[in-house]
Amino acid sequence: MKKIMNFKFTPLIIVLIATTLLFVNCSSDDDDDVTIDSENTTSIDNDDDDDDDTTTFTFGETHEETDDYVWDSSSVVKITLNGSSITVDGDGATVSGTTVTITSSGNYEITGTLNDGQIIVDTDDKETVRLILNGINVTNTSSSPLYISNAKKTIVILAENTINYLTDSINYVFENDEDEPNATLFSDDDLTIYGEGTLTINAKYNDGLASKDGLVIAGGTINITAADDGIRGKDYLAIENSTITISSTGDGIKSDNDEAVNGGWIQIKSGTFNITATGDGITAVSNLEVTYGNFTIKTGGGSNSYLSSTDSAKGLKSDADILIEDGIFSINSSDDNIHSSSDITINTGTFSLATGDDAIHSDNSIEINDGDINITAAVEGIESPTITINNGEININSSDDAINAAGNTSNYLYINGGYIVITAAGDGLDSNGNITMTDGTVIVNGPTAQNNSPIDYDGTFKLNGGFLVATGYASSMDAAGSTSSSQYSLLIKLTSAQSAGNLFHIEDSSGENILTFKPSKTYKSIVFSSSELKNGSTYKVYLGGSSTGTLTDGVYENGTYSSGTLYKSFTIASKTTTVN
Repeated sequence: MKKIMNFKFTPLIIVLIATTLLFVNCSSDDDDDVTIDSENTTSIDNDDDDDDDTTTFTFGETHEETDDYVWDSSSVVKITLNGSSITVDGDGATVSGTTVTITSSGNYEITGTLNDGQIIVDTDDKETVRLILNGINVTNTSSSPLYISNAKKTIVILAENTINYLTDSINYVFENDEDEPNATLFSDDDLTIYGEGTLTINAKYNDGLASKDGLVIAGGTINITAADDGIRGKDYLAIENSTITISSTGDGIKSDNDEAVNGGWIQIKSGTFNITATGDGITAVSNLEVTYGNFTIKTGGGSNSYLSSTDSAKGLKSDADILIEDGIFSINSSDDNIHSSSDITINTGTFSLATGDDAIHSDNSIEINDGDINITAAVEGIESPTITINNGEININSSDDAINAAGNTSNYLYINGGYIVITAAGDGLDSNGNITMTDGTVIVNGPTAQNNSPIDYDGTFKLNGGFLVATGYASSMDAAGSTSSSQYSLLIKLTSAQSAGNLFHIEDSSGENILTFKPSKTYKSIVFSSSELKNGSTYKVYLGGSSTGTLTDGVYENGTYSSGTLYKSFTIASKTTTVN
C-alpha cells in the first residue's frame, strides 16, 4: 500500500518573470553540446553516452516534481553505519569495507556513524534515488563522505528531528587524474535537499554542498562551514522553506554555469539565510530572483575592511538581472551590497545596508517601486546609468554621491514618489545627464566642501512636482530646477556659512510658513522646491530662531516659528529663482 511519509510538502514551482530574460534548465557536463531551437527549448547531447541521449528542456523549469516527496514506505532499504562497518537490509546497495555503493534507484534509509567511510550513489537507472538521512555522522579523510557519481535524480531527505553530519579532510585522493568529487556532499547530477531535519557540513577541502547540474533545496536546516564555497548549484539553484547558515572562505551561495544559455540562475522563494563569506554572499552568472527571505549577509569582513581590486565580496551579485519582490535584508560588505551587471528591480522589502563601496549598483538600470531602504554607510548609495524611484522610504549616508546616475552615454534619474533622506559628503542627487522629479519628498544634507553640490546634473532638472530641500556649501555647481520645470524652485546662496542646527526659514508675505528646516551639517546654500511657491509672490528668508513644530528629518511641520533674523526678501518671477 502506498504511504506518504511524515514530511510536510510545499511544492517548489519556479516562476521566472519573462520581462527581460528567460531562463533555461540545462543539465549537462562540460562536454555536452547545447543547442537552442525556435520554440524556446534547449537540447543537450551527452557525448559520453553512446546512445542517442538528447534531452529537451523547457525554459524556467527545475528537475523537481510533485511525486519526488512521495514513496512506498514498505520499499525502504535500511543501511546501518556501524563505525568501521556497514550493514544493508535489502537489495540495491553493496558494501566494501567502510564504503556503501547504491547501485539501483529506490528508497534508502541511512542511520549511524562512519569513522572514515563513504556513501556513493552510482546507478544507470532512470528512476529517482532517495536517501533518507536519519541521524548519520559520516567522516571521510580522503574524499567526499556523500558522493553521487551517477543518478538520474537524487533526493536527500533530512528526517524530522534528526541532526546529520558530514565531514571531510583537507586532503583528497583522486584516481586517474580526476578532480572530483570536490565537495563534502557532491553530486554529478540533479540533486534535491528536503525535509524537516538538520544537515551540518564541515567542508575542510573545498565546497560544502555542490551539484554539477541543478540543485533544489526545498526544506530543512543546513549548516555549512566551507574552505571555499558553501552551496553551489552549477546549472541553477532553487531554494525555499529552508534555514541556511554558511561560513565560507569563498562564496556563500552560487550558481556559475556560464557555458549553457541562461544557465547559472538562482531563485529564492523563502527561507532564513545567515551567510558570512570572504567572497560574495549570493552570486549568479544569470538572473537572481528573490520572492521573499530573511537575509543576514556579511562579506569580505564587512564595510570597514580592505578589499583589493581583484577581489569580489558583494552581498547579492548577478551577471544578469536581479529581481527582489520582498524580503528582509541586512547586508554588511566590503564590496557592493547589491550588484547587477544588467538591471535591478526592487518591488518592496526592508533593507539595512552598509558597504565599503556602492550599496545598490547596476551597470544598466535600477528601479525601486517600494520598500524601506536604510543605507547606513556607503561610498555611493545608489548608482546606475538609469535610476527610477517610484516609491519607498530611502535613507542614505554616503562618503561620496548618494544617488548617482552615471556610467553610460545617456544617464537619467527619475523620482516619481517616495520619501528620500540623504546625508552625503559628495553630491546628494547627481546625474551625468538629466533629472526629472514628479512627486515625492527629497531631503538632502549635502557636502560641506565646494567641490561637490547637493544637486548636480549635466543636462536638465525638470522639477514637475514633489517637495525638495537640499543644503550645501555654495559650490559653483549648485543648481535648482531647470526653466523647463512646471514647479518653481529656489537657489539661495548665503553670504556666510551657517552652523549645523541653525534654522533656515521661508515664509510668504502674510507670514505663513513655507519651510522651516534644521540642517544637520554646516551649510551656505539651499535648494528648495514645493507646490506652495507661486509666481509673482514675495517671500522672506530668516536665519536662526526656533520652532514649536514637530521635527521630522530636519523639517518642522505645524507649530510657530519665532526669533529669527531676516536675511532677505525676494519675489518669484521665473521657474528658477536665485537669491544671492
